[in-house]
This record gives sequence, structure tokens and C-alpha cells, in this order.
Amino acid sequence: MIYDDEGKLIPMDFSGTFTGKSIDEAKQKAADEFGVRIDQITFRVLNDVKKGLFGKIKEEAKVWAGYNKPVIADVTVIDGIKAEKELNEQIECCRNYLAKIMDKMDIDAEINIAPSDNAFFIDIDSKGSGAVIGRRGETLDALQYLTSLVANKFEGEYKRITLNSCGYREKREETLIQLANKIGNKALKTGRATTLEPMNPYERRIIHSAVAKIEGVNSKSVGEEPYRKVVISPDHPKKNGGGKNGGYKKRKSDGPRSLDLKTSFEKDYKKPKPEDNINAGLYGKIEL
Repeated sequence: MIYDDEGKLIPMDFSGTFTGKSIDEAKQKAADEFGVRIDQITFRVLNDVKKGLFGKIKEEAKVWAGYNKPVIADVTVIDGIKAEKELNEQIECCRNYLAKIMDKMDIDAEINIAPSDNAFFIDIDSKGSGAVIGRRGETLDALQYLTSLVANKFEGEYKRITLNSCGYREKREETLIQLANKIGNKALKTGRATTLEPMNPYERRIIHSAVAKIEGVNSKSVGEEPYRKVVISPDHPKKNGGGKNGGYKKRKSDGPRSLDLKTSFEKDYKKPKPEDNINAGLYGKIEL
């Protein structure tokens, strides 16, 4: 048995006493029993060989042997700990960045970040939510884009950032669904197409999804980012009549109408956002 410096018994995975005609033989029996090399075993000689008259062995050598399995680090566990540490660093980096901006804007805000798969859902809870959101969410969109740059300066998979404040995103989604239903029903009645304001891919998907539920109406996206728009059209547009009697003369204003509700952020910023390049299975068959 083996004791530590304080006299406490050191537990062993395998232990036992072994005898042999020599100490080496006893040690070899321990190695064979444990299935390891002799140099991996801790030994304690209990007694050496005792011989009687004429060199006859009176008592065999006896040793105590103990062996502990080597501790092998679990690579999966280590990788998990490392990934969690990097994730926490990434979250804190985003939180500190937004906190500094809120401080510069003189806004007292609480920043909550919830990681999910390869995305961060960030909510800025503040009394000055109007300043955080901006006109039609333009400030919130700008902060979302900048935070995305901060989050993705780290190595690893791309993190999609969704920035929200006081439930603005949910309210905006509800407004877009109502708009899609209104314009879709109008297209059915008038037989004419309407072009909506420029929107980012996320908002266009909301429009496409809502229009897809209206029978007899379709939607598609046209233009280049960041001015890409959704056109809502009837499946069977009305054709203009011709002829001298009672014919309908086409006016210059005929054709898809455009609701130009562009924000200053959409007009001034011409580069697509990193989070625009995403693959959404739900809308995979829709032209965005």
C-alpha cells in the first residue's frame, strides 16, 4: 500500500500482493495480472526470498503492487469548454460595444444577449427606445449592422445578429403583414401590380410569406441591394381594351405603382449587410 505525505492511503485502481521465487518474478506476475508494463506499476517489497539449508527456498519473495489508469483528457469536453469560453468573449464584446454607444447617446439601457445556434438575439431595453429605434427602425438597423461586424471579427462560424428594442421587430412584422394583405387584396380588385418600398431580405420574406397566403396574388423581388423591392401582382392582370369606340387609352402613369417610403438609412447606405446573406429554408423557393 502507498501513503501520501500526510499518511493517507492513496487509492489504486488495481492492487494486490504477488509472490515469486524472486522479487523480479513477483513483479512480473503483477504486470501480467494488470496487463501493463512493470515500470507503470508502483511496488512495495514486503519480504525477499528466504532460503533454508542447502539453498532450498523456505519462503518466496512477496511484493505489494498498485496501478492507477492514466487520466486521459476528454477532447470533446475540452473543445466544449473552449467553445463556451470563446462564445462568452464574443457576447461580452458585443455587449460592451453597444453599451459604449448607449453611453455616448446618453441612454440608460440594459442589454440582453441570447445566443441560439449561429445567431445572437440582442434586446436593448431602455426608456429612450425611440432614439435607439429611429425612423422606421433605421437606427436599429444601423446598430444591428455594426454589431454584426463586431461579433464576426472572431474566428469560427458566422453569427447572425438580430437587434431588437421594446418589441419593435414584432410590431414591424405585424405592420408588414397588414401592408401585404392590403396591397394583395387591392391587386385582386384592380388587377394591377404595386411596388413597395425598398426592404432588407428579412422584411421582404415577411411580405412574400403573407402574399403567398392570398389566393390569386403573387410577389417577386426586383432591383439591386439596398434598393431591392417587392412587387405584388395579380395572377391574372386586367388587359387594357383598344379601338376607337369606348377604348381605353393607356396613360403614362399606368403600370406598377411604387410606394416610395425609403428611409434616409436605406438611401445613404449602399452596401448590403452581412446578415443579408442568409439561407432561410422556409423561403428557399421565393425569389428574394
